[in-house]
Formats: sequence, C-alpha cells, structure tokens
Amino acid sequence: MKTKFLIALVLAILPQGLADAAEPATADVVIYGGTSAAVTAAVQVKQMGKSVVIVCPDKHLGGLSSGGLGWTDTGKKEVIGGLARDFYHRIYLEYQKPEAWKWQSQDSYGNKGQGNRAIDGENRTQWIFEPHVAEKVFEDYVSEFNIPVHRDRWLDRQSGVEVVDGKIASIRMLNGETYRAKVFLDATYEGDLLAAAGVPYHVGRESSAQYGENWNGVQTGVLHHQHHFGDLPPISPYQTPGDPSSGVLPRISTDPPGEKGAADHRVQAYCFRMCLTDHPDNRVPFAKPDGYDPSQYELLARIYQAGWDQTFRKFDPIPNRKTDTNNHGPMSTDNIGFNYDYPDASYERRREIIREHETYQKGWLYFHVTDPRVPEEIRTKMQSWGLAADEFTDNGNWPHQIYVREARRMIGQYVMTENELQKRRATPKSVGMGSYSIDSHNVQRYITPEGHVQNEGDIGVSTGGPYQISYDSLIPKRSDCTNLLVPVCVSSSHIAFGSIRMEPVFMILGQSAATAAVLAIENGSDVQDVRYEALQERLLADGQVLEYEGSGSGGAGLRPGDFSGVVLDNTSAKLDGSWQTSQANGPHFLTGYLHDSNANKGNSRAAFEIKLDAGTYDVQVAYPANNNRATNVPVQVTHADGTDSLTLNQRNKPAIENAFSSLGRFRFDATQPARVVIGNQATDGYVIVDAVRFLPVKTGE
Repeated sequence: MKTKFLIALVLAILPQGLADAAEPATADVVIYGGTSAAVTAAVQVKQMGKSVVIVCPDKHLGGLSSGGLGWTDTGKKEVIGGLARDFYHRIYLEYQKPEAWKWQSQDSYGNKGQGNRAIDGENRTQWIFEPHVAEKVFEDYVSEFNIPVHRDRWLDRQSGVEVVDGKIASIRMLNGETYRAKVFLDATYEGDLLAAAGVPYHVGRESSAQYGENWNGVQTGVLHHQHHFGDLPPISPYQTPGDPSSGVLPRISTDPPGEKGAADHRVQAYCFRMCLTDHPDNRVPFAKPDGYDPSQYELLARIYQAGWDQTFRKFDPIPNRKTDTNNHGPMSTDNIGFNYDYPDASYERRREIIREHETYQKGWLYFHVTDPRVPEEIRTKMQSWGLAADEFTDNGNWPHQIYVREARRMIGQYVMTENELQKRRATPKSVGMGSYSIDSHNVQRYITPEGHVQNEGDIGVSTGGPYQISYDSLIPKRSDCTNLLVPVCVSSSHIAFGSIRMEPVFMILGQSAATAAVLAIENGSDVQDVRYEALQERLLADGQVLEYEGSGSGGAGLRPGDFSGVVLDNTSAKLDGSWQTSQANGPHFLTGYLHDSNANKGNSRAAFEIKLDAGTYDVQVAYPANNNRATNVPVQVTHADGTDSLTLNQRNKPAIENAFSSLGRFRFDATQPARVVIGNQATDGYVIVDAVRFLPVKTGE
C-alpha cells in the first residue's frame, strides 16, 4: 500500500507529460495527425472493431475542413462515398436546425452547395459550410465512436520513432509520451511521421521527364486562372519603374525561374482560408498587424494602377453572411515564395513561417482598407468586411490551420502521376476516386528577361473525368516500412497531387487506409500483403466508390472510346505557351477543350504524339465550331514520308460523325511516332484544341 501511495504521489507532482509517459498508450492503430483524414480513419477502425488513438499536434480537429475551407472542392460528387459523404450529410443535417441560422435566414441563403436529391436520396448532403459547424461534426464523430484524442502532442522528429525489423514499434512525443501500435497512419499535411520513420519522400517539383508528364516541373510561359500578370499591362518589378539599379520591390525573387519542365525545390504557395463577414453585428474590423509595412504591398498598388478590378472574385458565400475567402489575382492572399523550407523545417521555423504568412495576409487586408493607392471603390467595399466574431474564437478569429497545399510526398510502392489522372495509364488497386482538376497554385514570382514581373507555377488542367487512386500509393515500399499507411502525403508527383490534395479525397483515403490497416492486423500481415480483393469487398460494402463509368462531364462530353481508331484527348497533348480550358461550346471530348484566348499569337503549340501500327491512317481533328474561331489554324502532321503543313478552318462544323474534320491520309510506320502539332501563328480568331484521331484506312478504300 505504501509503495502504491508513493508512486501515486510521484505521478501527481510530475509534469503532466512525464506522468503520462510512465504508461505508454497502446492501440491496434495509432493515427498521427488531426486532419479530416485522421478522423475518418479513426471512425473506420472503430467500426471494424479495433482500438484506435488519434495523437496530434492540433488542438482543433479537421484540418482545413474546419479551418476555413468551407467552399468544398468537390469535382464529381458522385465519386465521393463512404464516410466522406456521411460527413457532408451530417453538415446538411446541422443546417436543418433553425438555431444554425443566426445571421441569415435559411431561405435567403437558399440551397447553395446542397447535393442532388436524385443522387443522395434521404442522405442529403451540403458541401458549403461554416468552420465551426464542420468542427462540431468532427467532434461528434469522436464522441459518438468514443475515440481517444490526445491533442497538442508533437512528435519527436529527431529520435522519437522506433523502427524494429522494418516496422514502427513506437512513436514518442516531445513531452515524453510513447504510443505503441500494430499499424500506424500518418495523417498529417506535412508527412512528419513517414519522414521520421525513414520513408523516402519528395519535396518540390519533379521534372516533366521524370514520370513522362506534361505539367510537372517549372511552368514558365504557362498562364492559367488569372493568378498572373498576363492580362495586365507590363508591370515593373523595380523600386523606380524601369530602373534595375534602384533595387527590386519586396516579394519578388531575383533568382532565375529555371528552364521549362525542369525540376526544382519550390513549393506551391500557402495561405489562410479566411472566414469573413459583412454582418455589422458579427464583424471584427481588419486591424493593423504587428510588423505591418505598407511597402510590402507596393506591387499590389501597381497592380491596381494597371487596372486590376477582381479583388472580391473569391469571396465565396457560405451560410450566415460569411465567406470562404481564397486567393485570386496576381498578388492576393497566397504568400508566394515564402514557404519553400516549411516541409522539412523544425517546429520553431514552421511557427516563424506561419507567423510571417499571418502578418502578410493581415497586412494585405489592412492595406486594402487604409491605403489611398487602393481604388476608392475597392477600399470602401473592403471596409464593409471583417473577420467573423463567432469563428476561431480562441485564436483572435483567425484560422487555426494554414493551408498547407503541399509539403512532403511519400515515394511509395506506386507513384500516382498525371498519366493515371488523365487515364493514359490504368490505375491498379483502386481504393477511392478523385475528380477535381489538376490545380497547382503559383510557386514563384520572378523577373522576366524583358524586365517585367511574372508569377509562375499556376496550373489548372482537366483530368478528363474521375480517376482512380491506387492502394499502393498509400503504402511505402516493403524495404522502407511494413506497418505504415499514408492517406494525405500520398505517393504522387507534384502535378498529380494538385488534384488528389482535396479534402473529400483525404477523407476517402483516410477511411480506405484504416480499412487496410485493420485487415493487415486481422491477417497478421504487412500492409504490402493486404489482399486487394478483400480490401475492395469491404470498401464497397462501406460505400466507397472505386470506379465510375459516367463520362467526364456528366454526359456532355464525347468519349474517345466511343469512336473507332485511336483518339487522343487534349489532356494527352504536350503544351507550350498559354492555353485556357473551356466547356462553353459543344460537342467536345470529356470535360472540355483548350483555346488560346485569341492572344499571344505564335507562342502557343499543342503536340499530339503516339506510336501506331504501320499502315495508312486518316488523320482527323476535333473541335467545337463557332464563328469566333480562326479560319487559318496551322497544323503540322509528321508521318513516315516527312512533315506536311496544313491549314484548318475551325469555323466550319466538323463533318465526320459530327465531331471530326479530316486533315488527309498519311502513311505511318514503327520507326517514328505519329505527330500532330496545332499552333496559333498569325491566326485570325480563337484556336481550339480538343482531340486528334488516327483512323486506319483499309486497303482499297
């Protein structure tokens, strides 16, 4: 009895962390991280009858889903299943409560962001929501399934991961707590556990050549999304416009941008997804942040002087007169170039980066409401907005989670690339689907050879419809670790991660990873040996969507497989210059087509290339015709007998199967690939790139 009393006394007077360390926490599955993927994973483990613990540095669960990203990036909602869809169903139920509508009537908001009753039935969904509502749903999961959550726990990244015979035996936090499990999940945005366990990973952009991709690597000359300067008069990056000797403005890099398609260490920009309101009774005016320096926004002043007027384009409305405010424009809330060392940085350095981002973004707001260089109309309108007083109440109404769009990416058993996303290559062992466009934010802001400022790295490219995600992209190679799954920092290229990184997908992959973890435990196997047929059967039973037969645009897009011959969609083209995506006219293939904006003539090319069986083919081009198209589109066809230069009139409607126009018949052999290049040199209208077809010609035809 005396001994027990002394032990109790010692534990009582020890710091809490050391007292907890006396008894290691043990569970079948330990999940490190507090993201949306962590919660769905934990729920799934409990539903399958195993014990689980969430241990995380976070105080608030849900990551970005409860941290300001309420305007959900869904893509094709039909492929969001399982617990992810249940989450959005629970959001819907919260908004059916009268007390949820404090600052706005439900009728005035309408049915924005709600799912289709024909698809959902009684399990209606809502995809647009306030941060505190999302956090409540995550906390409800934890309470309902009795999930232990150990918050404000920080992995000892230097020596806190014990690996024995290729398995993680335990993980230790900085406070001394130790956690043991049969299987571990790294559900962080940063990939801290996988890195500390010695699993290989990548930071930055691979070259386009590494995985045979079109959109990876440095993207100089590629302008998407209007997050650049291409739609404005040239803007000087120098303190004295036009004078390099005067020095460079803040927030512009003097480093060369790199060669197009080359690998680099740079990371796409981070920001905070702000929850703002214009309701006077819930509005906290934008305050001057500590360290505010108006000179940091001199470039922004010049952007306004050049005619920029889209400041409020991404003030997306969520319930109760609030917004999910995201980056939009050449110098917006994205803090371009100030996060390169974040993925591998120490905790203290990360806190410095986060503080710098917060100062920049709060200063951006304060600049808008106070600086006379902001046009008066925009300045006055911004003054009607403020932070929402009832959100993030323990953090000065500022989001508690920075938007880590990308950090580490595991190099695992299988690497997802744009080739899988755009269906140029089949994906093995599907455990879920994504469908959002390939979306990378800007990576750098540099000075062009002409002496102008330019942003680089922004990409917005269609996947051509939903795509599968491989189980093998969630697990390390067997030689690296045999009891770890990674549903967030998945094994993928930079450009593929640009689509996979959406919150619904993380929830899907969290559930699928947890399912595999339990099956591995039940069978006493390594995660690499989980039998896919058993995993697939359980995922389908739990409502996961593993394949989708609908066309990429929900029925509006033509499908290459519906036409004889070989049909290449524009997603297969190697692009140079500036191309924009559109669905405005039809018919078109998959989710849309490309156009040159009737601008930058002579600078844009789209090259289709493929190896064909030897023979003669009718080479055809698809495009939706319109009277604003070019009548003189230059097309080059490289074949066995040389290269022919042709001209195509895209105002004429395609005559072949209402989709294609013929360029002529050409002979191809196996010694060189067939190649069709569409350009925009001296064209007299919009140039369209949709699809190219190679139709075999039978002998005698």
